[in-house]
Amino acid sequence: MDISELANDMTDQIYKTGTPITEGIDAYLESNQDKSLLRFITCGSVNDGKSTLIGRLLYDSNIVFQDQLTQLEADSKKFGTQGQNIDFALLVDGLSAERDQGITIDVAYRFFATQKRKFIVADSPGHEQYTRNMVSGASTAQLAVIVIDARKGILEQSRRHSYLCHLLGIRNIVLAVNKMDLVGYDQDVFEAIVADYTKFATIVGISEHTAIPISGLRGDNIVGCSDSMVWYSGLSLLAHLETFELDHHLEVSQDFRMPVQWVNCPSSEFCGFSGRVASGTIEPGDEVRILPSGKISKVDRIVTFDGELNTASAGQSVTLTLKEEVDCSRGQIITAAAAPLEVADQFEITLIWMDDRALIPGRSYHLKIGTQTVSASVAEPKYKLNINTLGHMATKTLELNEIGVTNLTTDKSIPFAPYAENCTLGGFILIDKMTNATVGAGLINFALRRAQNIHWQQIDITRDHRAQLKKQQPIVLWMTGLSGSGKSTIANAVESKLTQVNRHTFLLDGDNVRHGLNKDLGFTEADRIENIRRVGEVAKLMTDAGLIVITAFISPFRSEREMVRNMMVDGEFIEVFIDAPLSAVEKRDVKGLYAKARAGQLANFTGIDSPYEAPENPEIRIDTTQTTIDEAAQVIFETILKFGN
Repeated sequence: MDISELANDMTDQIYKTGTPITEGIDAYLESNQDKSLLRFITCGSVNDGKSTLIGRLLYDSNIVFQDQLTQLEADSKKFGTQGQNIDFALLVDGLSAERDQGITIDVAYRFFATQKRKFIVADSPGHEQYTRNMVSGASTAQLAVIVIDARKGILEQSRRHSYLCHLLGIRNIVLAVNKMDLVGYDQDVFEAIVADYTKFATIVGISEHTAIPISGLRGDNIVGCSDSMVWYSGLSLLAHLETFELDHHLEVSQDFRMPVQWVNCPSSEFCGFSGRVASGTIEPGDEVRILPSGKISKVDRIVTFDGELNTASAGQSVTLTLKEEVDCSRGQIITAAAAPLEVADQFEITLIWMDDRALIPGRSYHLKIGTQTVSASVAEPKYKLNINTLGHMATKTLELNEIGVTNLTTDKSIPFAPYAENCTLGGFILIDKMTNATVGAGLINFALRRAQNIHWQQIDITRDHRAQLKKQQPIVLWMTGLSGSGKSTIANAVESKLTQVNRHTFLLDGDNVRHGLNKDLGFTEADRIENIRRVGEVAKLMTDAGLIVITAFISPFRSEREMVRNMMVDGEFIEVFIDAPLSAVEKRDVKGLYAKARAGQLANFTGIDSPYEAPENPEIRIDTTQTTIDEAAQVIFETILKFGN
């Protein structure tokens, strides 16, 4: 009995007896509690019939909500169609909803259940520009249904989605060859498509896939076997989904790992660390290690909303209390003490780029992995993948939807597992620091060997000791502005004033640095980013030496200025915007650079053919069209003195 039959029986009973019946509801809910849950995704190229397939699956399984059925029946009568001609895509098409509601829907999700199993299906858009949506849906799926239009065969997007599903760890692929009714249910067409896909799957590494010939519109081989394709002896799509064996043992059999999502210490008598168990099992009394600190303790209790547990395993959300008090916060990972995770700050990764703007090697992004967020930068890719041939192509960047292999560096060491071993601890996203948009999804392949061979050497003389010897507070005075705005002149004047009162300083000038440290860099966007990164690292070393560091760099991008700010101790970075409009600096043109840029003799010149992103909230703003050099230097000098100098 399904839920609609149960509802009808209950309604009849209420009318007959005048009293509601609850036993049926209780029995139904109890029976559904024990059903397994399968999360799967439908993907493939545009107009291959993914949404129609899901709509038919829901409709023929008699599990569509009653109001949806009523609307479908009304539409059917209105347009003079029969059940098999209903536009089932109306039930699930996320892109239709986007158009109608004027909002962005990542993936259209639907829940349904049969007598044997519960399902969550993700209907991902087939358009290439929505590949990020498909990746989002596939990241939590256990099975993928790759839908192929029998008339078109295997297309580039079919290959891309198949590769991404395999890359994201989905090892169970259903090849649903759709619209068989439009090719006369021809067995030869079906077998040719299966043979073509098998060649591709073998190269990718997809060891198994199940091919099913279907018609989403007419319902062939969706819920029951089709009389139109008696040559096919396999299961229908729903029967395959119902009987597919879920593989839960792998995560449970692995060592215990739990990223800490929340620290709950409402009183001195209770302090718990909450999260979802990523792998393994845990029991009270088990010894655990907190990473990255390495502190060891033992589990005291396993607490849930419904009470305490004697054991917890992969997939469960729990709160652990520990016998010994340890420092543990959100983003850290609790692991089995005898089998800790690796900790590193440099990795080889596979990166799926998701932004309209190409990857800029060296730029600093937020990296979110598990429950932790750190800063990270991506190196120039080693190669990108040709999705049609699966060959490796040389590249300096990644464009929208491209997949490549590269190195990644984080600003601090993080515990991790290779994605192939644990998707929770090896998968991450990159977030643009300025727009907060997700620009990439990555998979950690392994830690670079140099990350394991290099260790921080503790030294006796600290930065505070050096600052005390110099009797000053180290700071970085970061001057930014267009070429010709007056940065170098003002920086020089500020340093002169500071030396007159016996302050220890060092001036880093953009042109001077490019004669030595950065002589190998050009003026492309990537080179500009690397230029600022190196200068930031040098400035950081100089503040460690106790110096007041004055810099004069165009530094055109907000994200790189923010990157340098994050390198420094809080409060020791002062951004000074040397503000002069383009018209003013072009009129000055002391070095003749603007004239050359206007004549096309200088490429990537800031303000002409390369952008300048003005600071939004600088600590100091100097308008050099209204302020003299000496006045500007005095304002900055007085500000520095307020910092304890």
